[in-house]
Amino acid sequence: MIHPSYVELMKVVNNDVAIGEEPVVNSRYSIVIAAAKRARQIIGGAEPMLPSSHGKKPLSIAVEELYVGDVKILSEEEAQEQEESGFDEETEQMADAPDISEELT
Repeated sequence: MIHPSYVELMKVVNNDVAIGEEPVVNSRYSIVIAAAKRARQIIGGAEPMLPSSHGKKPLSIAVEELYVGDVKILSEEEAQEQEESGFDEETEQMADAPDISEELT
């Protein structure tokens, strides 16, 4: 069994959603896409947010970052708002927690 499970990850990611609002993540597919995007960022040279990441594979690091809340998944609306407000790559590199925009088409 993989730990954390998809169900556990979905609960953590949707933890800040108010009652009546649509959850950020509705399916396993969304979690898989978000973890894969973060893993690609790590492979591309982004620093892992976890202190104990040495020797772990990028996907394992990405899943653990999602689980502990070091990485936030943004809805399409949130990602678009960040782009419009002038959030650029330099700002993203300086941010504490990287964001992963979820663009499912």
